[in-house]
Amino acid sequence: MDNKVRIVEVGARDGLQNEAARVPAPVKIELIERLAAAGLPVIEATSFVSPKWVPQMADAADVLAGLRRKPGVGYPVLVPNQRGLEQARGAGADFVAVFTAASDAFNRKNINCDIAASLVRIRPVIEQAKAAGLAMRGYVSCALGCPYQGAVAVADVVRVAAALAQMGCEEISLGDTIGLGTPIQARAMLRAVAEAVPMQHIAVHFHDTRGQALANIYACLEEGVRSVDASVAGLGGCPYARGASGNVATEDLVYLLQGLGLETGVDLDALVETGRWISNKLGREPASKLGRVKV
Repeated sequence: MDNKVRIVEVGARDGLQNEAARVPAPVKIELIERLAAAGLPVIEATSFVSPKWVPQMADAADVLAGLRRKPGVGYPVLVPNQRGLEQARGAGADFVAVFTAASDAFNRKNINCDIAASLVRIRPVIEQAKAAGLAMRGYVSCALGCPYQGAVAVADVVRVAAALAQMGCEEISLGDTIGLGTPIQARAMLRAVAEAVPMQHIAVHFHDTRGQALANIYACLEEGVRSVDASVAGLGGCPYARGASGNVATEDLVYLLQGLGLETGVDLDALVETGRWISNKLGREPASKLGRVKV
């Protein structure tokens, strides 16, 4: 069994997209650079979505332009469509991510179309990105439940994940968008997807709304997953999902992984300090457990 776990840090994008107050581009840039210095191998930098719908990401091009990229670190950016891809490429992105959901209801709220139409929209984005030599990641939201339709069939998760893999996504991130899942559910969903998509191409993305994220991750690690999304200081939430709290905190995840004897390459002390730093910038305590420990 592989002893290394690849953490995909999503705090700068998924974490900050739902903040009420605008976070200045220099703060975002410093956050990303601090995370890279702490040893995170992949840091989702920003999102080229309409600023009308996600105002916090209006400075996407400025963030990429001002970023001092650390060699060997990946900086994916989220793109919703071909226009977003063009903007991302124009800003110098070399790693992009597309997104859809395993729920028709969620997709309609989020991107104004159902699953089938979302996949039609995504295909040319992936084709163009691959042709340009860009690295490619895909997100599947609502893999363990939807705030609008409730239960989501595992077969739908498998179908969407397999479609993204077939189109050319090198990694498929399975998201529990509102933190509904439990370890038994997470394990069953992952096993089903792994029958259609090789485990080495699967990542998991758990929100901690109901306190189950680390337990779900542990169950998935036991199944063999070795790529996990997390957000420094537990930042985040989804603007299109009622009740979605932050992602699992990267600090707490690294502590768990170290305790399991798994390698991450992350400096935990530097990561905790970064979580406290960005939380201070946002005017609140870290949502991570480690960030609140008094030493």
